[in-house]
Amino acid sequence: MLDLLPLARFGDRVATGLTDVTSDPAALDSTGFWAVAADYEGRLTCARFRDVRKEPVPAPAPGAWRGPAAGDWTSSLDRAAYTAAVRRIRAHIAAGEVYQVNLCRVLSAPVTPDADVDALTAVLARGNPGLYAGTIRLPEHGVEIATASPELFLRRAARAVESGPIKGTARTEAELLTKDYAENVMIVDLVRNDLGRVCTTGSVTVPDLCAVEKYPGLVHLVSSVRGELRADAGWPQLLAAAFPAGSITGAPKASALRVIDSLETAPRGPYCGAVGWVDADRGTGELAVGIRTFWIDRPGGTPGAPAVLRFGAGAGITWDSDPDGEWHETELKAGRLLAVASGAYEDGGEDLRE
Repeated sequence: MLDLLPLARFGDRVATGLTDVTSDPAALDSTGFWAVAADYEGRLTCARFRDVRKEPVPAPAPGAWRGPAAGDWTSSLDRAAYTAAVRRIRAHIAAGEVYQVNLCRVLSAPVTPDADVDALTAVLARGNPGLYAGTIRLPEHGVEIATASPELFLRRAARAVESGPIKGTARTEAELLTKDYAENVMIVDLVRNDLGRVCTTGSVTVPDLCAVEKYPGLVHLVSSVRGELRADAGWPQLLAAAFPAGSITGAPKASALRVIDSLETAPRGPYCGAVGWVDADRGTGELAVGIRTFWIDRPGGTPGAPAVLRFGAGAGITWDSDPDGEWHETELKAGRLLAVASGAYEDGGEDLRE
């Protein structure tokens, strides 16, 4: 079996030589280079590494990643359960309790005990690269994540902070619906409110609202929200104000979280959490929303134990949502990534986002 040493990889930056692991976000305002993983449910893992170097993601080595068979995946919500949950959310909306809810399901499949998320990262880099791709491998601490996330959760440079929520996906710009724009605007307003809790009065701006980003075969609506952190606010306050991201919860956030908890049947884990890095020495950091993200669960808790690969997919539900259409959206988002992980898709063409 592989010797799964601690490692973090973000773009062409590789970190090794683990020195500290903590759940205290205040550590991110101390010193050193940290890899950060936050589960949607709130578990935070901050790992400080001694050695950081530039190194491109290697090409997939033959046999290094043996993914599950395409037919081995199971879903926490099947089609009937998911569409019923969409109808239930529409009832909550009709009652005035919520405006939008992101409804997710978790897909799972067995993998071999020596499965390595860094080998999966190499496969993803070739088959489905992401703007905020990253790996955190801490097997002794129960964190083994490979993400191809396209979405910025938080970027920080000294006191300047930015978030880049994505809402709205279609094959062409002409196919974007009123629903897509409405979702994006609602989430931008939520993110403005979140950042406003820790930023100086009047500093929160929206330099880009519903900008159309074009990719092969798809377009997306992406906005930017920026602000200036108050002098008394650091990473603990920023994370407390913004987590979990508005784009994967809903609006109003507190109400959406309650609805999600009542309808979803499996923990999201790293999916819809946050994955990224913080350079405390330079006062910089970049955390992605944990979408398009795989993670390995080892029920035995140690390398060599039976392993399960997990992946999440979801859709934003509004009053205009069609239950079957929302199920199809989760299938669309999951299909390519599962094929890549199963070794059935290798061309790095179109780009799918949560």
